[in-house]
Amino acid sequence: MPAPRVLFVKLSSLGDVVHHFPAVTDLIAHRPGVHVAWAVEEAYAELVRLHPGVAEVIPVGIRGLKRGLFDPARWRSVGTTRRALARGAWDYVIDAQGLIKSALVARAARGASFGPDRASARERAAARFYDIQVAVPRERHAVARNRDLVAKVFGYPVEGPARYGLHAPPATLPWAPTGDYAVLLHAASRDDKRWPEDRWTGLAKRLAADGTAAVFPGGTEAERSVALRLAAAVPGAIAAPPMGLAEAAALIAHAELVVGVDTGLTHLGVALGRPTIGIYTATRPELTGLHGETGVNLGGPGRAPSVDDVVAALGLEPAP
Repeated sequence: MPAPRVLFVKLSSLGDVVHHFPAVTDLIAHRPGVHVAWAVEEAYAELVRLHPGVAEVIPVGIRGLKRGLFDPARWRSVGTTRRALARGAWDYVIDAQGLIKSALVARAARGASFGPDRASARERAAARFYDIQVAVPRERHAVARNRDLVAKVFGYPVEGPARYGLHAPPATLPWAPTGDYAVLLHAASRDDKRWPEDRWTGLAKRLAADGTAAVFPGGTEAERSVALRLAAAVPGAIAAPPMGLAEAAALIAHAELVVGVDTGLTHLGVALGRPTIGIYTATRPELTGLHGETGVNLGGPGRAPSVDDVVAALGLEPAP
């Protein structure tokens, strides 16, 4: 009997993509030989390829199409995606996102479609597009929800801690520190998720006193400007140059530790097995916080942690 062909639809964003890796690892462990494909936004395709169990990645350019609605190349890319989805002969098509756009992508594939039911989906109307709806309690962490969804589709129990299963990319960044370094992820999608700059510099100085250099990445030009300002205030600190996602993964994979706000790269630190501290100021870490043995969540809505809180979580002595 041939191994089943499974298509996962988990388009974005970065944190959501990272949260789905343990479900993939579970499935491969319980169904050896399964062919796993993943439809994902183009920007995250290189990240999905870090999981050795994903045999096929189907890039989806919905975001790009929105930016270039009249670009013929974008429409050709859409056509390529539709053909890849349709010719897959999937035994299972699982929408692990529960949005209307992800449900429509799942619907474009040929195969029995599964997804969260109306009470579980992030957008309730998405459930009407699935052949089979699955109940997944909403008041659970996103990693647990993904694992539960896939386990219910295939009829196996969810057991043990989450295993992300990523292969760390090689350290190929010539500008990165040669000694111990910490990646400090200061950038966030919303102002209320950010940690004050004086706390970042205070933490970086404390790490420098312990022999660990600080690296401040930034995805946008504005974020890199902040990174330059933070690095200039701390001896030995570096403001990272522009990077792609694969380079960012390499930087994180070889760091001594990672500290970040509620952003996808902070979750990637845990997925790559690095000691990671998550700083929460506006969101609930019990639902979307760091999930894994190497992650520690601090703070919550209206409860921004102090520098001393982070230092204590890292197991360092407070500054004299």
